[in-house]
Amino acid sequence: MTTLKAMPSGDSAAPEPEDGSDIGFARRVLTLEGHGLVALAASLGTEFVEALDVLGQVSGRVVVTGIGKSGHVGRKIAATLASMGTPAMFVHPAEASHGDLGMITPGDAILALSNSGETSELAHVVVYAKRFEIPLIAVTKGADSALAKAATVTLVVPDSDEACPMRLAPTTSTTVMMALGDAIAVTLFERKGFTADDFQTFHPGGELGRRLVPVADIMHAGSEVPLIDGDAPMAKALVTMTAKRFGCVGIVAADGRMRGIITDGDLRRHMGPDLLNARAADVMTPDPQTIRPGALASEALGVMNARTITNLFVLDDEQVPVGIVHIHDCLRAGQDRLS
Repeated sequence: MTTLKAMPSGDSAAPEPEDGSDIGFARRVLTLEGHGLVALAASLGTEFVEALDVLGQVSGRVVVTGIGKSGHVGRKIAATLASMGTPAMFVHPAEASHGDLGMITPGDAILALSNSGETSELAHVVVYAKRFEIPLIAVTKGADSALAKAATVTLVVPDSDEACPMRLAPTTSTTVMMALGDAIAVTLFERKGFTADDFQTFHPGGELGRRLVPVADIMHAGSEVPLIDGDAPMAKALVTMTAKRFGCVGIVAADGRMRGIITDGDLRRHMGPDLLNARAADVMTPDPQTIRPGALASEALGVMNARTITNLFVLDDEQVPVGIVHIHDCLRAGQDRLS
């Protein structure tokens, strides 16, 4: 067994608020929990890496378990692991003793949470892990506890003061445990080299899904893209702008590459009796803002907001337009990803 050494809690005490106000008490809570997180960050060492090695090599799932407040934290850690590409589930230790041990297989690893490390309800899980040689990662404050001694790797969290006025109710300890779970999940995510596309796979709906949708998935392509060549008369440009309904038209060179764009603003600036006979190239704005097909919808939305524009032409690596994306496409993106 290896352990991550805990830091002393002597420096974590926060003074009582002088004015006894609600804000003062709330700040004391946050200060104490903040001290706990700082101590946790400072205490990470080789044992944390060993735990990652174990969890990263499982062929099955990371089974998170714990009871009471540790159980609530464990559910969140399991959800975070799963959402970041590490298959995980929560198994309640009491239910495990009545049949749910069968949910844990030899290809899994167990992440057991217990503030004291002496939680009796975890006994059957520990025995089961030993019997079937299932790796057991313990997260506990008790460096010499039964759980710590039985574990493959033990992460001993700092013994920081609870934020409860009587220093009894799990507050700082649960915050620290949850943060350690986040650190494990995110570091495993980094190890696997996941991309935004991988992350989007686990978050297809809602705001996260919308932010991670690639432009290629929402752009208008083919005949929908308003394009003309630079020698075309402005009469044709106006017809194309009206027909395609994007309020703009892209100007391309003979080799298909993007040369410029004509927008409503360009029309106003060149308004005159000869406008319809002018060449599109004479009216266009050269080198317009564009975007890549692989860029995220959130990036496209950010560019349009920053430039106060409503459309972006989408160019491939050869600077040839392959689509166009409207600001409304970005805002709608992700809403129907599951349909």
